Amino acid sequence: MLQTLKTDKPFTTESGYTFPGIEIGYHVYGDLQSGSPVVWVCHALTGNSDPLEWWPNLCGPGKTFDPRYHTIVCANVLGSCYGTTGATSINPTTGKPFLLEFPLITIRDMVQAHELLRQHLNIESIEVIIGASLGAFQGMEWCIMNPGLIKHLVFIAAGARTSPWAKAFNEAQRMALEADPTFLENTPEGGKAGLRAARAIGMISYRSFEAFDKTQYDPEEDKMEGFNAPSYLRYQGNKLVNRYSPYAYLTITRAFDSHDVGRHRGGVKKALGRITTKVHCVSTESDILFPVEEVKQVAEMIPHATHHMMKSLYGHDGFLVEKEGLEQIIQSTNWDENFFQDPEFLKIKNDSSLND
Repeated sequence: MLQTLKTDKPFTTESGYTFPGIEIGYHVYGDLQSGSPVVWVCHALTGNSDPLEWWPNLCGPGKTFDPRYHTIVCANVLGSCYGTTGATSINPTTGKPFLLEFPLITIRDMVQAHELLRQHLNIESIEVIIGASLGAFQGMEWCIMNPGLIKHLVFIAAGARTSPWAKAFNEAQRMALEADPTFLENTPEGGKAGLRAARAIGMISYRSFEAFDKTQYDPEEDKMEGFNAPSYLRYQGNKLVNRYSPYAYLTITRAFDSHDVGRHRGGVKKALGRITTKVHCVSTESDILFPVEEVKQVAEMIPHATHHMMKSLYGHDGFLVEKEGLEQIIQSTNWDENFFQDPEFLKIKNDSSLND
């Protein structure tokens, strides 16, 4: 069930904007009072705070992160349209939704909001933070901002600093939003056509040539129209429009671009060198958004880090699609004793062949 924390103290963003207070939507699975290890899941770009809904391969009864043995926490990020203060929230100054007037936020702002929730929940130690893409950004920032809090970070399909390549994809999506004249009208119903187009661009970056060739191939050689790939992109665009705000999409992609762990810390290498958390970096062999080499370089700059490459045709989205591959990588990692209490998981816990 979605819960909401409402804060009554000013919250100042990295860019200097001050909210009189913020709301944070979150889910908790398991019992916070039981003393079971805390697993904090950080969601990706358009995700929400219910990982059992969007990451059922990994979270839930009988899965790697099991609420019978672990306490699973996930919060909607600042800027989200799923219960945390964001572009669709009411601006207390105008009494209307922020929309285009929502301020620039960064990954560090998202983590600061998570910190408020952690303190509210009286969580003193986090056994595992796991996230992919934007979620991995949050986990890495948290390890730097609060040393000693987190024992393990599972850092999937991400970098230490958003690359020019990833920023280019994001800007193309924002240009699609801006090309929709209803988006610039700044009304809650605006920007839907732009969001459909933006999502289509995004989906191309999330998959691979091989994935499209496998799932969207047209077997009828004499076709002249009605092809599978265009239909698939339109389907994905409509699907996102039905659940997400174009204005939140603008906010979160800008925050995505802001990711740079080296900002005001003497550069990326110096910032990563301060991390005391055990970091398990996971790349996907066909990921064009965060290629294997980029993830591997992150692991090489962190004192207690390992790199694991997951085999998948599904590119950046491999972390959502590949159940067994990701599960095996996580369960084979050197966790603290008794973290996995299910005997089935213990069978592959020490399989070191998945490390490189």
